[in-house]
Order: sequence, then structure tokens, then C-alpha cells
Amino acid sequence: MTITVVMVHGIRTSATMWRSQSAYLSSRGARPVALDLPGHGSRMAEPFALDAALATIDDAVRAAATDGPVLLVGHSMGGLLCLEYAGTQPPIAALVAASCTAVPRGAGLAAYRALVRGADALPGRGLRMADYVLDRTLPPITRDDFGAGGFALDAQHVALRELAALDVVAALGRIRVPTWFVNGQYDQLRINERLFTRLLPDAELIVVPRTSHLVTAMRPDVFNSVLNLALAVVEAQT
Repeated sequence: MTITVVMVHGIRTSATMWRSQSAYLSSRGARPVALDLPGHGSRMAEPFALDAALATIDDAVRAAATDGPVLLVGHSMGGLLCLEYAGTQPPIAALVAASCTAVPRGAGLAAYRALVRGADALPGRGLRMADYVLDRTLPPITRDDFGAGGFALDAQHVALRELAALDVVAALGRIRVPTWFVNGQYDQLRINERLFTRLLPDAELIVVPRTSHLVTAMRPDVFNSVLNLALAVVEAQT
């Protein structure tokens, strides 16, 4: 039996952010499938649209489910999309949602959009500052993964606007599969962590010490251990 792990990237980045996880999963005997959402990576020429993003996830999950169990994994925006999708009770066996325990509405989303607009106004649209942060926070093994597929600077504005249409609170109450929330200790999107765990009380919350929002890349060994745990649970179910 082969478990397929469908991985959904965060805003601005692409499928390349999962390189470390893909290598680990292949060595573990699982089948990694890293997606590019509309407007990102290999699909950067396409406009981002919420329905198209969710359809991308659904197509990958249903194609993989014909061959065996599916573990769905998402980071940041990808995590929010995966939570929304998991609330429709699709054919997935488990879910890992990283760096996404924040309801994408209200003052928090408005503040984030203002930060993005501010970065966009900087020379080079803030990419020099982004490179500076990545150089000083990510280990060499994952340093280039976030930007290898290019940065979707134009898609991020549309994506942030459309994320407000997600009803993640309602979706959490409909999820029926084993779920793990994974956050970095210093992740700004921990703001609604207690709400998420209250609405999905069977979910396991894992907080990685001394880690920021980019938990998958800052501590790939720890995140891969979480994937290993999820795979073990799926294996035990089948």
C-alpha cells in the first residue's frame, strides 16, 4: 500500500517549498505530490481564483485516492485552503495544517494586506528584504526552496482578498479525519490557535520552539517527523 501525500504551498511561493518533504516522503515509501496553485510557480501566468485553487486540490486528491490513502498537507494559505477543503469531507485519510491557525478576516487580514502593500512599494518590490530574512532564518538545505519557483508577487494581492471568503470556522466543525496543527513558536498566525483547537478538539497541536512562520523550512527535520507520525496513523487505519 502506498500513501500519497498531497502538499499545498503558501502564498507567493510554489511547489518547490516542499523539496525537503518530498525527498523525505520518497525515502519513507510514500508518494509526494506537490501542487502549484493558480498564479504561482509553473502557473504564474494564470490568475489566482479561490474556486480554481480548491479545484486544484480536489483534482489531485481524487486522482491519488484511486490508488490508496491520501494525506493532505498545507502551509499558511495552503493550510487554510486545505482546512476549507477538508470540511467538505473529501476522500482524505488525514490532514496536516501548518502555520494557518488564523481566521482570514477582519483586522488581522487587513493588517497583513497593508504590510504586503508596503513591501510592494519598496525598491524591487521588497525582494531584497525577503532575501535578507531568508538568508538569516533558513538552513542551507532549504534556503533556496521557497523562491526556486519564483515569487508570485502579483497573485498575492488577489489571494489575500479572496481568502476572506473562506469560512474556516464552519469547516473546522465538519472535519472528520485525524488532524495536526503545526505552528512555529513565533508564528504570527497563531492568533486563533485556541479557537481552532476548540472547534476541532480531536486535533493535535504541535508548537515547534524557536521557529517562525516558515516552520516547514526552518525545521524540516521536525516537520518531517510530524509527517511520519501522520503516515503511521494512516497506515494503522488501513
